[in-house]
Amino acid sequence: MDYTGRVTSGGPSDVRRLEGLVIRKTAVSQMQNNVYLLTCAESDHQLLIDAADDLPRIRRLIDEGSGRLDHVVTTHRHWDHVRALEAVIDATGARSYAGADDADGLPVPPDVRLVDGDRISVGAVDLEVIHLRGHTPGSVALAYRDSTGSAHIFTGDSLFPGGVGNTRNEGQSFTSLFADVTSRVFDRFGDDTWIYPGHGDDTTLGAERPHLDEWRERGW
Repeated sequence: MDYTGRVTSGGPSDVRRLEGLVIRKTAVSQMQNNVYLLTCAESDHQLLIDAADDLPRIRRLIDEGSGRLDHVVTTHRHWDHVRALEAVIDATGARSYAGADDADGLPVPPDVRLVDGDRISVGAVDLEVIHLRGHTPGSVALAYRDSTGSAHIFTGDSLFPGGVGNTRNEGQSFTSLFADVTSRVFDRFGDDTWIYPGHGDDTTLGAERPHLDEWRERGW
């Protein structure tokens, strides 16, 4: 079946096979947190995005790929995205990464503190780190530019279908998040770029771009 990006907690993974990368998406917990596993097609090296919850399900996800885990990236420090982080690291020995400005808020200090423009190599796969300030100070997205197709960006809770992430709580900033999402994502990537958010269904930049002025005016 073709990849749709629609998953439910407790349900099967959805799998997308690109030329050099396999993307697996599953959901965990009552909050329907998305967890992504990226597998290098050439080397079988793997990277997990957001060890949100449910270690047994994450272990099965890892085994759906090559069975190994080399890296785990936390997109931001909110509790619902890190509940299984320590257990995943203990179980796999994976190298851990998070945005520098969120690192001290995690249950396990990351091995690598990420800043905008950093690169993470997963075998032959190169991922670009995009720092998106506003939902949390250190939120990061990961971008993969497919040499034979469109780009793919894993945005955590910074960009969803219909708008940017929540900025209504103390310490959050819609102005900062909208500015970063606009300048660092929409201004740099094409309309065919696929967006993989931290909860719910996927989208594309082309589907969201016509609504940027609407988001700015409403302020969320």
